[in-house]
Amino acid sequence: MSLDEPREDEVLVRIVASGTCHTDMAARDQQTGPTPFPIVLGHEGSGIVEKVGAGVTELKPGDHVVLTFGFCGECYTCQQGKPTYCENFPGLNFGGSRLDGSHSHHDHHHDVFDNFFSQSSFATYAIANKRNAIKVSEKAPLELLGPLGCGIQTGAGAVINSLKVSPGKTIVISGAGAVGLAALLAAKACSAGKIVMVDINEDRLEFSKELGATHIINSRNVDVIEALKEISPKGFDFGFDTTGRNDLINNTLANLKSLGQMGIVGVATKPLEVEMNSYVLKGIKLLGIVEGDSVPTEFIPQMVEMYLNGQFPFDKLIKKYKFEDINQAIEDSESGKTIKPVILIGEYKN
Repeated sequence: MSLDEPREDEVLVRIVASGTCHTDMAARDQQTGPTPFPIVLGHEGSGIVEKVGAGVTELKPGDHVVLTFGFCGECYTCQQGKPTYCENFPGLNFGGSRLDGSHSHHDHHHDVFDNFFSQSSFATYAIANKRNAIKVSEKAPLELLGPLGCGIQTGAGAVINSLKVSPGKTIVISGAGAVGLAALLAAKACSAGKIVMVDINEDRLEFSKELGATHIINSRNVDVIEALKEISPKGFDFGFDTTGRNDLINNTLANLKSLGQMGIVGVATKPLEVEMNSYVLKGIKLLGIVEGDSVPTEFIPQMVEMYLNGQFPFDKLIKKYKFEDINQAIEDSESGKTIKPVILIGEYKN
């Protein structure tokens, strides 16, 4: 397989590691739309810049970078400082090519579908755009940083950027996966008051207590609404759901204070149904959140600094795998054995 030279606005990155995410599996299983094969997936890459295009001035060879989602930087929403809602998001992240239909990967003169999240980082080298290759501090362990480009960014950004949780405020988080636990770490970093984690996996729930959850609820064993009322009789300020399940979303909504806010992420298997009247009368806001409402050039370095300062220990969510064990990593992620697998692809010295 061959890889083109970077274009004027692109960079060539030697991949050190890449996180795996359920979105990779969703694309594999055709859940994000028809996926042409063969395709190079992977969208939580971290690595070192090898070459830059003639129009790239912000990056240079040797820079440590985290690769994140693709955005055009030119549409209305990008110009409003909201790149996570880029009008070209589907094409740049799920289109299987650049927006102009071209590919950077080729196999015996045949195009290989690529450009997944404008990177395709399940590879030793990746072509990324200058916008989604984010320079980070060389003090941080580069092999751990890839998940900051998507999963960790989504959970932490939902709490910090979208909901803007402040000290002493209360929050209910549903789903103790990588996104939910990243949200928990962010809530802890924001000095939230009561932090409740809801899940059905008892091991994950106990682990969430180690990360800073003040209360845990196993939704398989107890009435969630009643349990939440017991924890905070006057209700909660915020809710954040990563499961897409109607029952959990409505359980949290029922326990929000007037003017409370609830963020939702992910892909639901069923249409969302909520009891509108009671929530409208309380002025509750239900927010759809993509990639933690992040401006990656600002938020990814911010998370790295928080990690270096001991405020955001996201490394506790990660288990590293060798590149040849990628199938085992995916299996462990799908079974729930591993929260956030990271595939080690290339070597570097920190």
